Amino acid sequence: MFTGKYRHSLDDKNRIIVPSKFRTMLDGRFMATRGLDGCLACYPSDEFTRYIDGLSSLPVEKREVRQYLRMILANAVECEMDSQGRVVIPQELRESAAIKKDVVIIGARNRFEVWAQDVYDKFEQDTSPLLEKLAEGLADMGLKGS
Repeated sequence: MFTGKYRHSLDDKNRIIVPSKFRTMLDGRFMATRGLDGCLACYPSDEFTRYIDGLSSLPVEKREVRQYLRMILANAVECEMDSQGRVVIPQELRESAAIKKDVVIIGARNRFEVWAQDVYDKFEQDTSPLLEKLAEGLADMGLKGS
């Protein structure tokens, strides 16, 4: 499971360092695509296939399904890490997530997300005060936590 939060910067070759804790789950490569809330979503290859298979079970007659699948698949790219865990994030994906230099890499269970630091800091600032309210909403849906 991908967990934790790591701060890094793009190097002069536009590479990020994938946290060492994540590298063991990736087999040297992963699929990156546009994520939600302004981030990039990065999946182990088999997990990305499961994700797309799940989406593909939705009715393609629905416009929203077609639109979402197109956006995810059109922007998906296989990223390969070098021996030091560095990977180039393609320019188009960097731009879609407003990544210029500093990034935050967070674990998100079956994937990890790459955020522009300022975008993530704003997300965290806006969301942190809502934590208890969000937990209550999840409890109302039948989910229990600690």
